[in-house]
Amino acid sequence: MSERFDVVIVGAGLSGVGAACHLRRSCPGKSFVLLEGREAIGGTWDLFRYPGIRSDSDMYTFGYAFEPWKGDKALADGPAIRAYVQATARKYDVDTQVRFGHRVTRLSWSSVDAEWTIEVTRSDGSSARFTAGFVWMCTGYYRYDAGHTPEFAGRERFRGRIVHPQHWPEDLDYSGQRVVVIGSGATAVTLVPAMAGRAAHVTMLQRSPSYVLSRPATDAVARGLRRVLPERVAYALSRWKNVALATLLYQLSRRRPAGMKRFLIDQVQRALGPDYPVDPDFTPRYDPWDQRLCLVPENDLFVAIREGKADVVTDTVECFTETGIRLGSGAELPADLVVTATGLELLFLGGSELVVDGRTIDVAAEMSFKGMMLSGVPNLAFTVGYTNASWTLRADLVAEHVCRLLHHMDRVGARKVVPRRGADPVLTPLMDLSSGYVQRALDRFPKQGAKNPWRVRQNYFAD
Repeated sequence: MSERFDVVIVGAGLSGVGAACHLRRSCPGKSFVLLEGREAIGGTWDLFRYPGIRSDSDMYTFGYAFEPWKGDKALADGPAIRAYVQATARKYDVDTQVRFGHRVTRLSWSSVDAEWTIEVTRSDGSSARFTAGFVWMCTGYYRYDAGHTPEFAGRERFRGRIVHPQHWPEDLDYSGQRVVVIGSGATAVTLVPAMAGRAAHVTMLQRSPSYVLSRPATDAVARGLRRVLPERVAYALSRWKNVALATLLYQLSRRRPAGMKRFLIDQVQRALGPDYPVDPDFTPRYDPWDQRLCLVPENDLFVAIREGKADVVTDTVECFTETGIRLGSGAELPADLVVTATGLELLFLGGSELVVDGRTIDVAAEMSFKGMMLSGVPNLAFTVGYTNASWTLRADLVAEHVCRLLHHMDRVGARKVVPRRGADPVLTPLMDLSSGYVQRALDRFPKQGAKNPWRVRQNYFAD
């Protein structure tokens, strides 16, 4: 036996909850269920529990368009974001529609029945089956069960502890310990100042640096608007203001990379003082926004470095020793704890097998339609956020579009909607970042074309 719904949403994180809330508000007659592989609402913000976990986008754009962020922090911590997502789910009666411990393994479309069959493995090992006219994949784009960890020679000799931030142990006490954080991305620049207060010392060991930009922990403009305007009006204005600033920063980075590079590095130099050698530790070899910028609140990373609680070493790992890490330069970093903030493993559609009328779909051979559907795949949408702006900005747009699409299908009596691939001779990767975690996985993701609607624009205003 299988349960049938009009819409099955896969994932109960930020995207899935947002999708369900949009359905509640715009398509109240549609039945739906959220299938969540884990045991809690929150997705990324429930999974990641490492010290200092926070957003790397401001909450006025990272929050939902329909539900104002009421916190004071522009860059909020993980528990606050998790509470926001869960509270939104309760407010719109979405939490009652979640089936926890339901991991989707296979999606099969039947043109005869014009419906999907969704096969699920429950956390107790049993199986279940659902059917739906429409499937909405809100699984994010990375693996939840494993992060990326390179092979490090000699790690079995190390007498200390090695942890990956994606699976932070609850019992980990690093008080008074020498900590080495391997990595230079958003996770690393978050961990270092957060751990510096309790650890004896924290070293960020990076093979190559990232661009790091400090911003205020609170948004003074947003706070001022909230004092004089109704909450929703103030939130909307703050949201558009921050979208405009982020877009301007990105456009300047792409059009005037040399000038933006000087600006970003000068900001770091001012934060660390004139005597700090920002080259090589904070002078990336690539242009701004070839990879995501790393945001830090109130210069916290630079404060930890200035106070001597943390430092940055730019080098390579030759091997682990019994007491630390030997570097390519021959120097050795002593360590009691090593944190491998070495990135994510990407996974499209949560790794679910996709079958259309008996034919297994190779998603890497298909094209992305409007950044939300796959060529040749009926009645299925997916949510993937922007690479150069807040994830939720695109998630909200996709949700609005899907709801309009469902209404349109009802109006014209259509049971199936499918993007038909055109003869676009220029195919490029779905995402345009040079980051290692992106480049490692692009051959497993769908492609985009050179023209709309097959082009995935990284521009909220255009979308």
